[in-house]
Amino acid sequence: MAENINIQVIYALPERQELLSLAMAPGSTLMQAVDGSGLLGRHGLDAATVKFGIYGKPAKPDAVLRDRDRVEIYRPLIADPKEMRKARVAEKKARKTPKSGA
Repeated sequence: MAENINIQVIYALPERQELLSLAMAPGSTLMQAVDGSGLLGRHGLDAATVKFGIYGKPAKPDAVLRDRDRVEIYRPLIADPKEMRKARVAEKKARKTPKSGA
């Protein structure tokens, strides 16, 4: 039988982060690691709506893990980045437009 693989599961909040190290069987999936960490339940997160990654790259729950992988649980976005950029551009444009009048 092959040795276990060592992985980390991390969930970062604005004020702190939780990082757990787990030993798992070879061939384990990202979702098995997340379930084993207990982080979803501890923070009231729904696996169906949460996004995951491995070392900063998006990954699916069925991704097979390798030794020393770091599984990341991402927080939901507060605002849509595209909409925020559009708002900044519109604001900048409004400041550049000369005011007509006296």
